[in-house]
Amino acid sequence: MAQARSNRPISPHLQIWRWGPAMLVSILHRVTGNGLAFAGLGLLLWWVGAIASGPEAYASFLGWVWTGTGGAPQYVTAILGKIVFVGLTWAFFQHLASGVRHLILDIGAGYELHANARWSVVTLIFSIASTILFWAFLLLR
Repeated sequence: MAQARSNRPISPHLQIWRWGPAMLVSILHRVTGNGLAFAGLGLLLWWVGAIASGPEAYASFLGWVWTGTGGAPQYVTAILGKIVFVGLTWAFFQHLASGVRHLILDIGAGYELHANARWSVVTLIFSIASTILFWAFLLLR
């Protein structure tokens, strides 16, 4: 049996919606959460396993992800490791700021369009600034 065409409105989709900071921050919240869960957890487990396995295993871990002292492959992975560490740090701060923003939205505040857009931009600025300050503190001390 053929279905009759309905005059009901069609749900909006990405071709209709205009992109804004709130949409970007919402998507980044999901992406950073998954990145922290998968990449961050894998790296954390490798680090804890290296610590538990003794000084040689920990030195090997540092060689692969930070210092690159074991030759060409470890030098390349150390560069990538630093990029991943900075990325995970940014993901942490972005997820944290976006979570606080969602908490404020959950109590009923910040739903006005301008306030929502402003706080979305603030979360992005906070995450970038916090990442820069965190790595500056670590590398310059």
